[in-house]
Amino acid sequence: MSTSRLSFTEQSKVAVRKLFDLSAAAGKESIEKSLINLIEIRASQINGCAFCLDMHVKQATIDGERTLRLLHVPTWRESPLFSEREKMALEWTEAITNIAGGVSDSLYERARKVFSEKELSDLTVLVGAINMWNRLNVPFQSVPGSMDGQLGIAKSGLS
Repeated sequence: MSTSRLSFTEQSKVAVRKLFDLSAAAGKESIEKSLINLIEIRASQINGCAFCLDMHVKQATIDGERTLRLLHVPTWRESPLFSEREKMALEWTEAITNIAGGVSDSLYERARKVFSEKELSDLTVLVGAINMWNRLNVPFQSVPGSMDGQLGIAKSGLS
C-alpha cells in the first residue's frame, strides 16, 4: 500500500516560488515556445516524471503542437517531423539530463553551429529548470493532472 507523500510546494514555498520564476524566464528570451515544449517533454520522459510529462504535453497541445509530433518525441532521431534545430535541442537536452556522461566537445561544437551563445545558454538553463522540477515531482509522487486548474492547462481538453 502506497503512503501519501508530502507536498514540496507547501513545505518549500520560497524555493518553489523562485523555481517557478526561473522556469517562467528560462529560454523565453531566445527559444521559441514550440521548442521549449519539446525540451520539457523530452527531459520529463527521460526522468520518468509523469506529472511534468502530463503537464507539458497538455501545454504543447494548447500551444498548437500536433499530436503526431508529440508521439514522435521519444524517437526524434529517426523522425522526419523535426527540424535540425529541434533535433539539436533534443540531443542537447538528453546530454544535459543524462549529465553523468558529460557533454562532448563534438556535441558542444555542433550545438554552437545551430544556436547563438545566448540561445545555448538559455537552452541549458531551461533544461536545468525542467530537470529540477522532475527531481522534485518524482520522489514526492505528484499526481498527473492534479494541478491542471491552477496551472491553466485544463483547457487542453486532455484528461
